[in-house]
Amino acid sequence: MGNIRKFFLLITALIVTAASVCAQTTKWRDAYKVKKKDTLYGIAKKYGITVEELANANPDLVTVTRDIKKDDILLIPYPTGKNLQSQYKKTPTANKENDIPNGTIKIGFMLPLHNEDGDGRRMTEYYRGALMACEDLKARGASLSIYSWNVPIDADIRQTLLDKNAPKCDIIFGPLYTKQVKPLSDFCKKNGIKLVIPFSISGNDIDTNPNLFKVYQTQGQLGLSAINAFIERFHDCHPVFIDCNDTTSQKGVFTFELRKRLEEKGITYNITNLKSSEAYFAKAFSKTRANVVVLNTGRSPQLNVAFAKLDGLTTANPDISVSLFGYTEWLMYTKVYLDYFHKYDTYIPTTFFYNPLSASTSHLLSAYRQWFKSDMRVALPRFALRIRPY
Repeated sequence: MGNIRKFFLLITALIVTAASVCAQTTKWRDAYKVKKKDTLYGIAKKYGITVEELANANPDLVTVTRDIKKDDILLIPYPTGKNLQSQYKKTPTANKENDIPNGTIKIGFMLPLHNEDGDGRRMTEYYRGALMACEDLKARGASLSIYSWNVPIDADIRQTLLDKNAPKCDIIFGPLYTKQVKPLSDFCKKNGIKLVIPFSISGNDIDTNPNLFKVYQTQGQLGLSAINAFIERFHDCHPVFIDCNDTTSQKGVFTFELRKRLEEKGITYNITNLKSSEAYFAKAFSKTRANVVVLNTGRSPQLNVAFAKLDGLTTANPDISVSLFGYTEWLMYTKVYLDYFHKYDTYIPTTFFYNPLSASTSHLLSAYRQWFKSDMRVALPRFALRIRPY
């Protein structure tokens, strides 16, 4: 009796779904019952649509807090863009830009892949994201061979390079540590291997090795970009620099360079201190122009005090307009300070952005969990996401 009832419920669900499909033939083309181990990516690939299209067609079943489950009924939409049905098909030639090349691509990873410290755990997550990206490439027709070596901080990478598989690689991702760059760079140059350094490492090897690539900007380059963005966005505002008395902070380099640029452009600014009295603190702010505040620290305790000072200022002077120009680290404080970020119209210069409300982000987190039986590290950036496997 139980099986008959389940069968009846299934038929009823399919009838309801079919009625919905028939009533919207211009929107839905099929209904799919989720099987065990199904993923959004696999289902989207099966029907030649994007993960976003599939998620948007089923907003009640696909959410940030809910993964698809066995026996869910998903509505399958028609693709909305051109050539979407062929996006997952194999590409046998390499005659056009972005095509998958012929032959097997041999990819190597020389990173600290261990669980002994933060470096190892971050790089393990990065490596896992790379494996997911490789699987996506395979689904599009690529033939790949993956080699990996654990290269911790105390490793002599020259010993790693003696491995017979090292010279077989077409491309190597790594290393993490500056002292390992030159021997690996020389090895890749000698063997015609592309070397991708995915993280911030000092040195000028990239200037002498045409096979070496960087996927990062130095702190100097990031600071310069942030200063340019500040000047462009706030050229009509009144800058206020707040000394936060943080002896451990390195942000003084940025604030010094920003102040120097403002002076070159003839833009006046004021400096105050978190320990200043309310009256003295208020004198640093303009009552006729919009104010933009810059702290000389990115740490949370000082930011918390700064918000308290700004609350007191704006309560006593409701006509004063205040915006905040922050640092990438502040993204880690979003859950705590989001209301404050909105209240003070906060701008955070960053090279990455993590949107947990995105359907593709939700799917990637779910796929990572299914692959590796664990969640990504609670940190920013999330290194597997840097790979963008989907």
